[in-house]
Amino acid sequence: MIKLRRKVYMAAGYNTVSMGTGRKEFHPKKPRPGLEDYIKEAGKGTLDRLGGAKNVDEGVIGNFMAARFNNQGNLAALIPSIDEGLRWKPCTRVEGACCSGALALAAGIRSVLAETAEVVLAVGVEVQNTVKAVYGADILATAGWRKERKTGHAHFFPGKFSDRAGACYAKYGRDKTRRAMARWYRNAIENARLCATAQEHGNTQKELEAQAMTEPDPRTFVEHLSVYDCSKVSDGASAIGILSEEGLKRCGIPKTDAVEVVGLGQVEADLTLPPEDPARLETTARAAAAALESAGIKASDLGTVETHDCFTIAGVLATEAIGLAPPGQGPDFVLAGETSRSGKVPFNTTGGLVGWGHPTGATGVHQAVTLWEQLTGKAGPAQIKLSPERPYGLSVNMGGDDKTVVAIVFRRGA
Repeated sequence: MIKLRRKVYMAAGYNTVSMGTGRKEFHPKKPRPGLEDYIKEAGKGTLDRLGGAKNVDEGVIGNFMAARFNNQGNLAALIPSIDEGLRWKPCTRVEGACCSGALALAAGIRSVLAETAEVVLAVGVEVQNTVKAVYGADILATAGWRKERKTGHAHFFPGKFSDRAGACYAKYGRDKTRRAMARWYRNAIENARLCATAQEHGNTQKELEAQAMTEPDPRTFVEHLSVYDCSKVSDGASAIGILSEEGLKRCGIPKTDAVEVVGLGQVEADLTLPPEDPARLETTARAAAAALESAGIKASDLGTVETHDCFTIAGVLATEAIGLAPPGQGPDFVLAGETSRSGKVPFNTTGGLVGWGHPTGATGVHQAVTLWEQLTGKAGPAQIKLSPERPYGLSVNMGGDDKTVVAIVFRRGA
């Protein structure tokens, strides 16, 4: 368990548009922003809210595969391109597959805890629409164990989570699980419609659950998932400031405009081993438990959650891993409406990975920005009403097939 030896806050978050299919301005054959454009937009958006680069001590950037998607490495050296004032300051790039964004946050949190920085600029970014989807899927498969890629599913990660869905069908019943996955999809799209930067913001489909109940076709995709169960290929970036109390004062940010980090859990599983129980997200469960213990709270104290729903089944299983539903009853929790924006614990209030989008290296930072907005009342049309009895928010960012997980507990600064 990680004990926080000094107060750590996050503030000044910024999201670019999550760009990809579904956005009316997206066209695969027309010029679009590149990697450096997204880094600059998100970074500058946060710098402006921090009072400028002069207030920042160091930078950290999370990214998974720019070396393959964009033929660009050494992303730490792109942080100074955001603003001249960031030149000559220490910067770091971190990578942990789809958990790269939250690893950037964890690195910034540790710098503040170590008192080597009072203000850290954390950025997450991914630009994936540079190759055809079939090639992009192969690049993303490097988040898994390389020897399994030779013998596993052609659609590697959809196949992995299809296996998890199949295990749930066998253990707890197909009909209920499938309906819960469809409800998850509906909630994701309805939430995304309320967020202008979401990839599915313009989705006008009326019968969302019926659409999501489309039967999987193993001849063309995978056995237990349809395309509506999957997050999309996305380009985008998110940024946020990580600050000490002194850092807040330096930037002129009142505590009430910030969220305090009150718990942190970071867990790594063995990439070379398959899950002992495919119907359980064990690494997520361990990371969430560590974060909750670090914060000194229980799952029942959570008012909202941003979880890593790379596939709808991952979202359903996360309700159990976090401790909000007993094993096998995640589908019941979802079908009862408890994860909807009007439910007991609203999940993914701007759409999550299925609805907002999944620029892989940016996702963990986007989750933090969403919770900062929600807990400080800055979420606009996507704002939910939080109960004073449950003032905490939890983010859960996953890399690979539940292999690298960072969970963070937040509450509004006071």
